[in-house]
Amino acid sequence: MFPRPLTPLTAPKGPEPLGRPSRRSPPGGGRGRGGSGGPPLLLPSMLMFGVIVASSGLLLMIERGILAEMKPPPLHPHGRMDPVWRKGAAGGPGMTLDPGDPDHQVRQDVRNRTLRAVCGQPSMPRDPWDLPAGQRRTLFRHILVSDQYRFLYCYVPKVACSNWKRVLKVLAGALDSVDVRLKMDHRSDLVFLADLRPEEIRYRLQHYFKFLFVRDPMERLLSAYRNKFGEIREYQQRYGAEIVRRYRPGAGPSPAGDDVTFPEFLRYLVDEEPERMNEHWMPVYQLCQPCAVRYDFVGFYERLEADANRVLEWVRAPPTVRFPSRQAWYRPASPESLHYHLCSTPRALLQELLPKYILDFSLFAYPLPNVTREACRQ
Repeated sequence: MFPRPLTPLTAPKGPEPLGRPSRRSPPGGGRGRGGSGGPPLLLPSMLMFGVIVASSGLLLMIERGILAEMKPPPLHPHGRMDPVWRKGAAGGPGMTLDPGDPDHQVRQDVRNRTLRAVCGQPSMPRDPWDLPAGQRRTLFRHILVSDQYRFLYCYVPKVACSNWKRVLKVLAGALDSVDVRLKMDHRSDLVFLADLRPEEIRYRLQHYFKFLFVRDPMERLLSAYRNKFGEIREYQQRYGAEIVRRYRPGAGPSPAGDDVTFPEFLRYLVDEEPERMNEHWMPVYQLCQPCAVRYDFVGFYERLEADANRVLEWVRAPPTVRFPSRQAWYRPASPESLHYHLCSTPRALLQELLPKYILDFSLFAYPLPNVTREACRQ
């Protein structure tokens, strides 16, 4: 049975959580694409729903008829001054969207409604303890804790997570400034939800402000590919050599792994089980479980600085703490580069890959890539 359409089309009357968890059966063993050893399959209804929601037709329909503001979360951190994100519950500004940015308003509304529709299905689990142990462990290892400012941040690699970790270290007093130039230690001076006892985890999930940041799924994969296989020898040796051996005829027994092509990387992802993927290309849905955790805010990488500084305002971070600007040397994947790589990839391969990331597209209101002949000729 297909999920019900996104009705009614009026804004919800009161604060609602962004989502409910998705119960997905653990994938079967093996790494091949066919038979019982193939990748995990989405329920047909969920897959079809994801495709519909991600389509530009639905986005256009919503843009014309549904412009509802995002409602504020109801939780109030105990023992602190009333935070900005709380005020909306009493009619104040709270977590309303920027009225001067209707496109962003549309995408926020699409995302919130989609999360409620997909995650509200009866088959979905209601909290992280309904998840299989492996998925719950991955989730808790990716949620960072600030007890002083009472928030939880689910970090997604290749979505500015290093800068967010800098911010957390500054808020904890472990760094003097977000602009300190040093190699990021991704473990020290950070508290992860997985470090805490179950009762401590439950309390923080119930009472703390929770957020994550997302990015176009294919752009995130291209960023991971360029960074890990173009710059980091460890990844070239650990993953690149295996990818070349597996997918390049006549590669020999000991390839260097420093010349992996983007289609070879995507073919590797097709054959991988999402739950076993490296975190840099694991789907956001698997990393942060946006149905099992009711996130109060989901920020866009495309609006990174504005959304990040708004979060800092909501949690009442000191005004001297701001989100770091991009380093001058950093060159993000451009739309032109993404267009080139996607159009250079066999369409049949993309058709095999997209189901693994369809929830990232649909839940976060990103359009599916357009690789028609007409689009690729431009």
